[in-house]
Amino acid sequence: MKLARATALCGLVLAGVTTLQGCVPMVLGGAVGGAFMATDRRTSGTQLEDQGIELKGEAKVRDALGDRGHVNVSSYNRMALLTGEVPNEADKVAAEQAVARVENVNGVVNELVVSFTSSLSSRSSDLLLAGKVRATLVDAKDLMSNAFKVVVERGEVYLMGMVTQREADRATELTAGIKGVRRVVKVMQIISEAELAGKLPTAPAYPPSGVTPGQGTNP
Repeated sequence: MKLARATALCGLVLAGVTTLQGCVPMVLGGAVGGAFMATDRRTSGTQLEDQGIELKGEAKVRDALGDRGHVNVSSYNRMALLTGEVPNEADKVAAEQAVARVENVNGVVNELVVSFTSSLSSRSSDLLLAGKVRATLVDAKDLMSNAFKVVVERGEVYLMGMVTQREADRATELTAGIKGVRRVVKVMQIISEAELAGKLPTAPAYPPSGVTPGQGTNP
């Protein structure tokens, strides 16, 4: 639990550097990165595809809009979420169309707002709020925090993931109770308890004490 919470807070710091300094790929290395990848409910191939969708999607949006607006692309299980601000409805549609053409994208949820671009202070507040949400999910003993992806824009929290209805409702309830959260938006794929059981990692089978792998128990 301490490792997970520390990782969530570390992710907040890294995310802050990424958001404030530009779109930079972030990779968690070593045991922490391996542990999170192993407990993710997506396959390793889908996780890589989601990373590619985010990078390619934001590049496509820049090609389509130039420096107009502030658009973030988040992806989970090939579902792309667009958040941020654009100056008009035409740019909102253009951004969605650009991301929809990215390879492996199965669908686009367009939550872009036609408004002035958010300020640096507003984005900093969103980063802090995202850290609070992640820490709250880590502390919840009845949830697997790594099953959720948290995106925050203007105090509105978008929860992505592949979760059961119980998990979705519980995470939404906890998030809505955090000070500063204006709205919680569910962008989650709901699966059954049976489907979840099939995605959970199983404990490795160890040979009896004193027996090395590949060696039988009989003399």
